[in-house]
Amino acid sequence: MNWLIDFFGNPDNWSGPDGIPVRLLEHLEFSGISLLLAMLIALPLGLWIGHTGKGALFAILSANAARALPTLGLLVLIVLLMGVGTIVPVLIPLVALAVPPILVNTYEGLRGVDPDLRDAAYGMGLRGSEVLGRVLVPVALPLILLGLRIAAIQVVSTATVAAYVGLGGLGRFIVDGLATKDFPRTIGGAVLVALLALIVQLGFALVQRVMVSPGVSQRQTIR
Repeated sequence: MNWLIDFFGNPDNWSGPDGIPVRLLEHLEFSGISLLLAMLIALPLGLWIGHTGKGALFAILSANAARALPTLGLLVLIVLLMGVGTIVPVLIPLVALAVPPILVNTYEGLRGVDPDLRDAAYGMGLRGSEVLGRVLVPVALPLILLGLRIAAIQVVSTATVAAYVGLGGLGRFIVDGLATKDFPRTIGGAVLVALLALIVQLGFALVQRVMVSPGVSQRQTIR
């Protein structure tokens, strides 16, 4: 507890280019851009595969293969190939980490919709895109949001690896603290990352409460 007081009570840790606000913004930049890129890749692909059933095996196998990639090793390899002039080297492994849960949960969410609902929508004269947007996605939304939540928490927690190759973010407190044996700095950085992940978790819980209709939530609970 004293170490946390030393870290958070030190005014130097709240100002300058190495202060908590700047490092937090860097961390949010890495995490936000990575999650956005992963969504742009995985959501359309997951919706298409879940709706049509085409390419499902390939997508699942690819997602599982991406999960097996060592994030830190991939980051170091990309830095060796591209250098550290931009944030691109840290984005690539984080996107690779975020795509699988979004893709798999989106696919599983759509494939898990009751076939009777799908048939009823077609029977009412709705077309493919209308069935997807007005029936399948609203029912599958809890699983889709779960995939986004898992991806966001993983990215926020793993973005600390950027510090290992000289980039910023909250991981700088952890890495620099370990290097200099400044343990209050290390523990303080770890607490900041944990708090940010917790805030993300609570944020997605609030989003799900607002976006998912009560009927769908009740249906999920009954299942």
